[in-house]
Amino acid sequence: MDTAADDTVTDGSDGARRARPDGPRERPWTTWPPRLPDGARPYLAPLLLYGVTKLVGLGVFAALLTYAGDFREKNPRFGGGAHWWDVLATWDGWWYLQVAEHGYHPSLVRLDSDGLFTVQQNSVAFFPLYPALIRMVSESTGLGLYGSGILVSVVSSFIAAAGIYAVISLLAGARAGTIAAGLWAVAPGAGVEWAVYSESLFVAIAAWACYAVMTRRWVVAGLLAFTAGLNRPTSAVLIGAVGLAALVTLARPATRREHGVRGPVYAMLVAPLGLLGYIAWVGWSTGEATAYFTLQRDGWAHFFDYGAYTLDVLRNLAVGKGDYHFAFSTPDLLSLQLVLALPFLIALMLRKRPPLVLVAYTLASIVTVLGTQQMFGNTMRYLLPAFPLLLAPAAALSRLKLPSLVVFFSTAALASGWYAHYVIFELGVP
Repeated sequence: MDTAADDTVTDGSDGARRARPDGPRERPWTTWPPRLPDGARPYLAPLLLYGVTKLVGLGVFAALLTYAGDFREKNPRFGGGAHWWDVLATWDGWWYLQVAEHGYHPSLVRLDSDGLFTVQQNSVAFFPLYPALIRMVSESTGLGLYGSGILVSVVSSFIAAAGIYAVISLLAGARAGTIAAGLWAVAPGAGVEWAVYSESLFVAIAAWACYAVMTRRWVVAGLLAFTAGLNRPTSAVLIGAVGLAALVTLARPATRREHGVRGPVYAMLVAPLGLLGYIAWVGWSTGEATAYFTLQRDGWAHFFDYGAYTLDVLRNLAVGKGDYHFAFSTPDLLSLQLVLALPFLIALMLRKRPPLVLVAYTLASIVTVLGTQQMFGNTMRYLLPAFPLLLAPAAALSRLKLPSLVVFFSTAALASGWYAHYVIFELGVP
């Protein structure tokens, strides 16, 4: 109806101009705000909410960093720098910038150590898509690598927010989709969305891949899952979810007739090639087929242990102890609260009866995170891609009136500068 009304106004204006050919001619480029394409209009509200909320959180983060001043005394690789914004390119960000500048030098160097780390860390642990985009943007725009990394992350985050809106709005309406985009901006761990990290790029790919499956665009879904495989090892959960959805579609006669055979088969075959190809390249380059997994286990102490590490952390936190690897009190306690909320969030999500691709993707993401030994305080960050968990909260919040939503998001945006930004970068290791 809005479109029809706009068209009527436009047609009337055109008619008036034809009736007065000698009058001043309107120049469309002087009109403000510029007219958006019809297909882009639904995304304006969620992207505006996402952007404003993130800016508020980032501003609080900058104020906290400046007030504390601790970052000035830290190593520029490990949460430090000359300016507060330098912190956004530390930890994993340093590695991504090294890859963008120097490329890879694959090797497995054994250390003379019996401790937790027995292999020297190497940049091939960081997948190539994100640093390649950084390098490409830097070469084409003249921006430095740091600026290019931030630009890629910020643009990717808006694409991710749009994808989250598209998925949630299909299931719960446009208002819930808009709120979901805002919730992703203030989610625990959301500080890495506008940092030199690959989470925003991955969620952008994952959200639109899920949307492609939901809208029967199997070729697009397969290509996006393939691309995700070049971005992060956790792309395995997305690849598996797309493959499972395709397999179930082929197994049921009704959906097989509706969707056809070629699209789902294509998605199943293409989706894993990016991930498998990169892992195979690392193995070939180092001369050890399992080099990538060896590097993750012995260089970063990341490996799937069926939840043994998570259980150990939960036992320690329950009795107020820190007798476990990578203990950081504040991030660990916040991550504990998120873990305790997971059963509730999962149950609420399942009550909404989401499509199989979303269920498989979300549950596999949670199992992967909780079943892997890694820094427990980073659970907030590692669960950031599990955006379907926002479905039920967004649907519930969509029933609130605008003033209540303004209060909620204002409060959450201010608080996120601490719990989603400062905590992970300065009180832990992101």
